[in-house]
Amino acid sequence: MGGFCEPRIAVLGAGSWGTALAVLLAGKGYDVALWGRDRRLIEGLREARENTRYLPGVWLPEGVRVTADLQEALHRAGVVVLAVPSHAFREVVRLANPLLGTGTVVVNAAKGLEEGSLARLSQVFAEVAGPGRLARFVVLSGPSHAEEVGRRLPTAVVVAGPDPVVAEYVQELFMTAFFRVYTNPDLVGVELGGALKNIIALGTGIADGLGLGDNTRAALMTRGLAEITRLGVALGANPLTFAGLTGVGDLIVTCTSMHSRNRRAGMAIGRGATLEQALGEVRMVVEGVRTTVAAYRLAARHSVSMPITEQIYRVLFEGLPPRAAVANLMTRTRTQEMEDVARRVEWRLLD
Repeated sequence: MGGFCEPRIAVLGAGSWGTALAVLLAGKGYDVALWGRDRRLIEGLREARENTRYLPGVWLPEGVRVTADLQEALHRAGVVVLAVPSHAFREVVRLANPLLGTGTVVVNAAKGLEEGSLARLSQVFAEVAGPGRLARFVVLSGPSHAEEVGRRLPTAVVVAGPDPVVAEYVQELFMTAFFRVYTNPDLVGVELGGALKNIIALGTGIADGLGLGDNTRAALMTRGLAEITRLGVALGANPLTFAGLTGVGDLIVTCTSMHSRNRRAGMAIGRGATLEQALGEVRMVVEGVRTTVAAYRLAARHSVSMPITEQIYRVLFEGLPPRAAVANLMTRTRTQEMEDVARRVEWRLLD
């Protein structure tokens, strides 16, 4: 594609998702560096050519160079993929930014909100790296468990960014016969859909842990999508984005799959575990926990009704019994299904 050269690629973050993306890109013949901070993990990856801790059974091709040296990973990198947890995002960008070339394309594959600032990760990136760098920044999001991408199972995702030319370049970079990439100009909606669905997955996991059945799960997913859309529209997103891969698509896979860390953590809580016990049981980052805090505060700031998020917040951080949270949701004041979302969309169109 014009204006871009054949890149060296650095994937920052050697967890399951970073490993899967490094394997995908190396499978296309690209020179890929996979970076992680945990030297013991990196040494094991280098020796075994397998991420036995986070992505067992998926082998690293020869094209993946594994390193714990950030400067080495970023040397002459034309594309940098950020696959680190949201709480580490700011620090990794701060460390990487001085090592990036002026034309480097940055692809964020993390899903979350910054808990303290309540910022989307693109906003964090612009704050740390400078707003001028956003022109070559995109988000990669959608229903995409690393375990299945690593096994080359058919997957569809979305790339969103402020510059459509850069988005199309990244689309082509990642596209394979098993990994289909769409573009979407709605950066705000794509980021929010990828982050907020984790809250609802915690909720459906809690319901599953309580043994409440398919009807409950369907209700939580559907009404969860409604409140995701309400907050998204209030923050400037296109409501149609939430009907796509990074909205309902990611919601479905995260709320129903046992690959979902958020669902598994919720199930443990529904069975009686504390939050700390549930996180220990999952043994990986559960993004929905921090995102629940951020969304709860954003909803209050923008006067957006998010009853499911509010009840999950109370379960996680205020000791509310999960069954009491269900009762609170079921006995809310009666309302119409579409009224509130339609009104907020109308307000945005009038603006």
